[in-house]
Amino acid sequence: MLKWLVRLFIVMMLGAVLGVASLIGIYFYIKPQLPDVTALRDVKLATPMRVYSRDGELIAQYGEIRRIPLRLDEIPKPMIDAVLATEDARFYEHPGIDPIGILRAATVWAVSGQARQGASTITQQVARNFFLSNEKTLIRKIKEVFLAWRIEQNLSKDEILELYLNKIPLGYRAFGVGAAAQVYFGKEVKDLGLDEIAIIAGLPKAPSMLNPIRSPERAFARRNVVLGRMLETGKITQAQFDEASKMPIKARYHGAEVTLHAPYLGEMVRQKMVEQFGEDAYTMGLHVYTTVSAERQRAARQALLDGVFAYDMRHGYRGPSEQLWKAGEPSWDYEQIVAHLAKQPTYDPLMAAVVTKLDDRNATLVLKNGEEATLGWNGIKWARAFITDDRQGYAPKSARDVLKVGARIWIREQGEELLLAQIPDVNAALVAMNPKNGALEALVGGFSFELSKFNRVDQARRQIGSNIKPFLYATALEHGYTLASLINDAPINQWDPSKGPMWQPKNSPAVYDGPTSLRLGLAKSKNVMAVRLMRAIGMDEYVDGLTRFGFPRDVISPHEALALGAAEFTPLEVVRGYSVLANGGFLVTPYFIDKVTDSQENTLYQANPAIACATCEQQSDPQQTVQTALTTEGASAPTAPVMAPHTISAQSSFLITDTLSTAIWGGNGWRGTGWRAARDLKRHDISGKTGTTNESRDAWYSGYTPDLVATSWIGFDNHQRGLGRAEFGGGAAQPIWIDFMKVALKNIPEHKMPVPEGIMSVKIDSETGLLATGGGTDEYFKEGTEPTRYATPTSDGNQVYDGDNPNVEGPVSTDDIF
Repeated sequence: MLKWLVRLFIVMMLGAVLGVASLIGIYFYIKPQLPDVTALRDVKLATPMRVYSRDGELIAQYGEIRRIPLRLDEIPKPMIDAVLATEDARFYEHPGIDPIGILRAATVWAVSGQARQGASTITQQVARNFFLSNEKTLIRKIKEVFLAWRIEQNLSKDEILELYLNKIPLGYRAFGVGAAAQVYFGKEVKDLGLDEIAIIAGLPKAPSMLNPIRSPERAFARRNVVLGRMLETGKITQAQFDEASKMPIKARYHGAEVTLHAPYLGEMVRQKMVEQFGEDAYTMGLHVYTTVSAERQRAARQALLDGVFAYDMRHGYRGPSEQLWKAGEPSWDYEQIVAHLAKQPTYDPLMAAVVTKLDDRNATLVLKNGEEATLGWNGIKWARAFITDDRQGYAPKSARDVLKVGARIWIREQGEELLLAQIPDVNAALVAMNPKNGALEALVGGFSFELSKFNRVDQARRQIGSNIKPFLYATALEHGYTLASLINDAPINQWDPSKGPMWQPKNSPAVYDGPTSLRLGLAKSKNVMAVRLMRAIGMDEYVDGLTRFGFPRDVISPHEALALGAAEFTPLEVVRGYSVLANGGFLVTPYFIDKVTDSQENTLYQANPAIACATCEQQSDPQQTVQTALTTEGASAPTAPVMAPHTISAQSSFLITDTLSTAIWGGNGWRGTGWRAARDLKRHDISGKTGTTNESRDAWYSGYTPDLVATSWIGFDNHQRGLGRAEFGGGAAQPIWIDFMKVALKNIPEHKMPVPEGIMSVKIDSETGLLATGGGTDEYFKEGTEPTRYATPTSDGNQVYDGDNPNVEGPVSTDDIF
């Protein structure tokens, strides 16, 4: 018996030695294949790119991986307790591999025949998640064991646990407990209740099968298993277990906490970052701070929505989206209606609804959110039937004239009431910019990014109509004209056989005033005067002048309709052009990214734009915006600011700005084309110009103060469709601009453009442009261009020229005046 025991002992020792030798051999065999675990000390967890307004509101998040990296001390202790109790109760005791856990799992398997308990420690899971695949092979498991042991030699337990809690996949592309708290409950992890903590702690075993959105019943059972383990390990009391285990599952999917609606801007940023960093931009944890103001962005979006809806309502109701059941057919029940509405998209602020009951003055609705609501007569009575863009039906006398029971419709909120609505056919754009440095202050590229991702601010080239005239007049001032120069406001009937059929531009309205000053010609937007002025200065000079406002030469076709805005520019190009008028003649470069940081807020990029500054000393390279390089290694110190190129004189920009103020405020007995701005804003530091193209296909308004420039456009994406005979820039586009400016300029004192050096004011006779002999009108001139002769009164009180009119000298011919 003793000999047998000795032999058994020897065999066991030999087996142990062979086992150890085998393990050593296996280790040295796979050692070259094992990665360097010290890299975990400097690991950069893949986190999404986040885009913010300049004041820190979230605009967008890009990247499939959702992760919110947290330090261990930022994770509440109940979460740590729940994870340890469920995944690795002996984590702080074992060296990375838990023999006791392996033995326990093997025992359970031997007794039950099922692998009910896992044997992988948290350290092994870290090894697998960072370095290995999920393939179920022996060699992968062996590698996992050795890597876990090496990780334990190089990192502390807290470091390992922190990596695990930030790396573990938890379903719905959420990695780590921070992201899971946001995705499932819309909370920060520190704000989770015990029942919610237990749900997340139970997910690592099978995130897809156990997640509370897809499988609430399984999540309920798994949560209570986690709570039971916490109770067994003494981490919670029986009372806490009883309360948490009875809580219902209230999880739902939460996207990124976007607080500022600016999807068109977000897409511009995304493209820029991918262009710079490639696909890594989605995982580098970039924080991109844009130049937009949250308050102004909200105002821009609301102004655009209101403008689009106002136009849409003026042109009639095109009818319900769908008739779910007709008269005489069985009505759908509530569950059917809600199920159908759940499949419909939401185009904020529009919501789908179904009419379930009608009487003369209101309709009962079921909304997409499942609520019942009443649509009152105030929300219905606008809905005259749409016939064409120029014709609508009679005003309805009853709700039954507009709707039927079973109709699926769109509604929106207006104050505390609901309003019948529809998805607009028309679209619009609004962009605002700081004229001093080119920073975009607000940008809305269309009615709905969900409906159309086409960004009309920087992608839509549209004819700009009379919005082009300030640039023509500014070019004329640069070529010796004055605001008192006279151009004949009379029909053009000339015909050049070499140019084919006769072109006869007309004023709108068709009123002609004879010889008229440039100031009045621009303020009243006289078409024939613009054509005559362009002919006088020459086509080449005019095209060159447009390029001085930043308009690309390659999209400008030199033909006479160019004087009236036949050129196609984007709203972004237009707002840049107007900024030259607002800032004293400097061509600034629009930009929308102010700063880029990494996930630790280390600066990778800082914008340093060329600025408009009349008092600054010119730097060496004025032709470009100076910016620090976008790198992943941090931004170098920005260079000193440089001036933007000075493309027109400060005097010309002031004179046009003053004239465009006249276009708003008008004069004695007449209103400017932008009179609505005077009525609604009541500010004297605003200047602006309307624009309408042939058949009202495009309506524009561009206006500014010395500190803010904005352009609004409205039209159809179909270039062939017009807005309607009664729609013009002043009535369709300008209200959008006004509503935006009401907010953008709120609490900002009036700040008129200062009169620059080289400008003087004299009293002139408005009919002749000469010095007035008595009374007269104040007019600004560049020094040296003011009239030097007086108009001589006749016996009947009329004025005559006292010799040659100095305003006719140089580029102006008598044909153009008379």
